[in-house]
Amino acid sequence: MLEITSLKNGIVIDHIEVGKGIKIFNELGLEHLDGEVALILNANSTSSSRKDILKIEDNLDLNLDAVALIDPNATVNYIKDEKVVEKKSLSLPEVTEGILKCQNPKCVSTTEREVTSKFVLVDAEKKMYKCIYCDQIYNVE
Repeated sequence: MLEITSLKNGIVIDHIEVGKGIKIFNELGLEHLDGEVALILNANSTSSSRKDILKIEDNLDLNLDAVALIDPNATVNYIKDEKVVEKKSLSLPEVTEGILKCQNPKCVSTTEREVTSKFVLVDAEKKMYKCIYCDQIYNVE
């Protein structure tokens, strides 16, 4: 049996849908962190058959909106002195900035470097966002 040691301080992103752990790892740029990061794929789960888990040591400054866009059902546990001090459930953000990229090649956010992409949630059930600059619809799935 695989054993991953507990975290003294940091964040555990748990209950990630299988296959989405690596997407979250990449989106957050975790390969560039100095601290330890554990990416556990396809782990056994009591609530579902399998899950992915991310354990991030000493780094509490993560873009949770990016995590929620990939898997809004994931949970985030803040760890201090090896104890969970806060547990957060995620949900799709109402507004995202600089995370999603507009698919419209004529959009100002794709043609101008200084313009940061910005989307507003228009349908949470379908995970649909709309670009504030050109009204292009973006489906997160």
